[in-house]
Amino acid sequence: MLSKEKLARINELAKKKKTSTLTSLELKEQKLLHQEYLEAFRGGMRHHIEGMKVVDPEGNDVTPEKLKKIQKEKGLHGR
Repeated sequence: MLSKEKLARINELAKKKKTSTLTSLELKEQKLLHQEYLEAFRGGMRHHIEGMKVVDPEGNDVTPEKLKKIQKEKGLHGR
């Protein structure tokens, strides 16, 4: 995840954009911070999903084969 300082800066730029206009440098900075935030979010989400094990109501493992393959490559769930 992003540092508290970067998150604060993202919020600061967003607030400024709502109340006035951003300079070209601030727009570039905002775009870069936004991209960095999305990369961090997607990475965290990917990590979370790759660690999942899907089980049906009867207790059978119904994890999709594609996910099982990824988990095996990463040594997760003893696969």
